[in-house]
Amino acid sequence: MNSETKKIQEFFLQYAIYIVLALLIVSIAVYDPRFLSVTTFRDILLQSSTRVIIALGAAFVLITGGVDLSTGRVVGLTAVLSASMLQVADYSRRFFPDMPDLPLWLPIVIAIAAGLVIGVINGVIVAKLSVPPFIATLGTMVIVYGVNSIYFDMKPNESQPIGGLRPDFTNLGSGAIGDGPYSIPYIVIFAAVIALIVWVVFNKTRLGKNMYAIGGNVNAAVVSGINVAANLILLYAIAGALYGTAGVLEAARTGGATNNYGNMYELDAIAACVVGGVSTTGGIGTVPGILAGVLIFGVINYGLTFIGINPYWQLIIKGLIIVVAVAFDIRKYLTKK
Repeated sequence: MNSETKKIQEFFLQYAIYIVLALLIVSIAVYDPRFLSVTTFRDILLQSSTRVIIALGAAFVLITGGVDLSTGRVVGLTAVLSASMLQVADYSRRFFPDMPDLPLWLPIVIAIAAGLVIGVINGVIVAKLSVPPFIATLGTMVIVYGVNSIYFDMKPNESQPIGGLRPDFTNLGSGAIGDGPYSIPYIVIFAAVIALIVWVVFNKTRLGKNMYAIGGNVNAAVVSGINVAANLILLYAIAGALYGTAGVLEAARTGGATNNYGNMYELDAIAACVVGGVSTTGGIGTVPGILAGVLIFGVINYGLTFIGINPYWQLIIKGLIIVVAVAFDIRKYLTKK
């Protein structure tokens, strides 16, 4: 193989995710040119915003070589928690009928803190009890869903969807700067700011370097003096806080919550990360790649619905993309090994 061919091959390998994203957009636009509109891309960004935050949280765990199956249930719990404390005073099925209106920030902080605590528990189980992440987070996934269902079933709510949310809360999810198709939704701004902060953590902090070191070779990380247990607990805690943030914003965006919110979100988050270049074997992953991975699934979900593709075919296409992405990742790992 000559050097020119090798350069072209390396270019396509390095930028494959962005090429796939561009091809998807072009293919859908060729089928229906109306797809190329400001409103379409605004809607895709709006729907992808909370998924971005969830995927970034999942990446903190994946890059260490772990996996977090509790993601979706933490999103559901924090959505229900925040929604239950932020209903209008005269709503007929108010979760806490006699509770005075709380400052907007307080229920949000409580919900995010709940996500953080669950993340700490996951981290302690993995780092201190040496339980494999898959099993540890599978257990907390079931426990969190059980706790959320008990809370959701409390009187007077008794498992009814939580609605009647305060306008100052729903404005966080549905409000925007400006009017019309060129307006910028607040929730997109929140996701962009969080992505920027996560990029700084990944690339400019000791925690980020430790995260990559642990995922690359945990034994080498221990020898080099990294406190693996403390770092793992902190990384799982950050992931939990991000899931909690996404749960709050999801409740604000949709104007309600049930205990089934977030169901299977963990698979979407893991899939977006893997498609975006986060290695399932740990040690590799970038924020731009994760954003592209989330956008690919956003374009697939929105675009294929836009051109009328059967939802069952959409599942098949998404499944094939995930399998191919993981197969490439494993091949790269085996080659390196």
